[in-house]
Amino acid sequence: MYHVLFASLGLCAAAMCAVDVDVDVDVDVDVYLSTESPIAKAGLLANVGPSSSGAYPGVVVASPSTSNPDYFYTWVRDASLVFKTLIDQYTLGQDTSLASLIDMFVQAEADIQQVTNPSGSVSTGGLGEPKFYVNETAFTGAWGRPQRDGPALRSTAIITYANWLLANGNTSYATDSLWPVIQLDLDYLANNWNQSTFDLWEEIDSSSFFTTAVQHRALRQGAALATAIGQTSSATQYTTQADVILCFLQSYWSPSPGFMTANTGGGRSGVDANTVLASVHTFDVNAGCDPTTFQPCSDIALSNLKTYVDSFRYIYAINFGIPANTAVATGRYPEDVYQGGNPWYLTTFAVAEQLYDALIVWNMHGSLTVTSISLGFFQQFDTSLTIGTYTSSSFTFTFLTTAVKTFADGFIAIGAQYTPSDGALSEQFSRNNGTQLSAIDLTWSYASALTVFAARAGQTSASWGAQGLTVSSSCLTTNALTVSVEFNVNATTVLGENIYLTGSVSALTNWGTSNPILLSSANYPIWSTTVNLPADTAIQYKYIRIDNGQVTWESYPNNAFMTGTFGAQTLNDVWR
Repeated sequence: MYHVLFASLGLCAAAMCAVDVDVDVDVDVDVYLSTESPIAKAGLLANVGPSSSGAYPGVVVASPSTSNPDYFYTWVRDASLVFKTLIDQYTLGQDTSLASLIDMFVQAEADIQQVTNPSGSVSTGGLGEPKFYVNETAFTGAWGRPQRDGPALRSTAIITYANWLLANGNTSYATDSLWPVIQLDLDYLANNWNQSTFDLWEEIDSSSFFTTAVQHRALRQGAALATAIGQTSSATQYTTQADVILCFLQSYWSPSPGFMTANTGGGRSGVDANTVLASVHTFDVNAGCDPTTFQPCSDIALSNLKTYVDSFRYIYAINFGIPANTAVATGRYPEDVYQGGNPWYLTTFAVAEQLYDALIVWNMHGSLTVTSISLGFFQQFDTSLTIGTYTSSSFTFTFLTTAVKTFADGFIAIGAQYTPSDGALSEQFSRNNGTQLSAIDLTWSYASALTVFAARAGQTSASWGAQGLTVSSSCLTTNALTVSVEFNVNATTVLGENIYLTGSVSALTNWGTSNPILLSSANYPIWSTTVNLPADTAIQYKYIRIDNGQVTWESYPNNAFMTGTFGAQTLNDVWR
């Protein structure tokens, strides 16, 4: 029996506010970890070419499922997250047999970068293409594109490998083979981060917190690598853009009820696993509980986590009757309807991983701080708790860290309860009875199991440079004076022709035609993009067509409008 006991002796008079909860989950988390770890590792490796039938060497197959849904493709995002897991294992000395497979991954991604696809060529936007066939050819069907988190995650994984190679004397391979791949992605991010993107769930075209967070990490980490190998001009460019992105990252925070809004568009609540995954995948143990970079133990990340978890307590039948301070199954976002809108293994495990990451930092620093923002999170475990800093010598510190550890274990126990006896992890499990649903043997599910198990064991990956980062007061003022503007234009095109946007301010490329903003054709013949523009500003803009390098402008005069003081705007135009 998985038994949760929170007793706050000394904090609550006569333990009146203690929480004593029995959860009917017959799971021993330690046993589950010991049995599931090798299964997850084997399941992950089985989905990487050449082990996966038909996949080129180093290509990550999202899932063997070929119908309802068909996931027999390689996504840049999934592949990069999977190999970041393997690269961490290799560079930490946990599995030294992975070197050749990692090299295959690097070569596969280098090949994929050069594949011309519906998002463009390697030099015209193609790096934002989200998925490819497993033989490294372009997928040309309708899809939510571009997705600008892929280049960030890919470069982060390969940078981690490059840093290890440099530290171990293999400078030539890092600079000659890895840096060209990394630089393509980082240059793309530096030039395109402020353009709209489909979110990691491939549904909303706007700005997305997860994407912004991982882009910031990639450019910051890339600047350090560029400096180390003498690429000083690149380092300067990446640092400059990273500073601006970090400023923009702060704009997602919604102070009431206290969560990060996942996307600037989409019309949903904004509560989304996107934000929890962002905290996990930008964790830097050296950054402490920094809220600026949304570290797992920061007050805003803990407040966000509570809002996210609580949103699923009463919408899944398998969560009914579970007390409000206990782990539950979680999904992508509460409004989700994909495949019936169910819990996911990787999102449920991500909650536990954020909590384990927080515990690592609290124990390392020997204290934890409760603020007005995080008070609601901590009062789940003791309703009498007050704002303050509690050192490791105090009873309160011991009580809270024990309670958080138990809380985190509960999310693994939920995953374990709905893992079949063979240990296979699908994408989802039923909101009604916990049976597995959607894609079988999801590679990302297996990777998420490995990373949460590592976090529970206290393992961390190398720092990426988040320590001590700040944003200026002028940045925050500028941030407050930015509004989101959605541009839509009805334009009929011929094969190979795309619609772009340019205009009178820097966010619209200052009338540039060498790097205009590519619009999405997901709702053709409506082409769309969302851009953050200065508030209370007169803007002029035009749409342009580019076909084989030939630029065609809209007819005179320029389109013009005034941005609002706050909020979002939508412009609907017809090509002329």
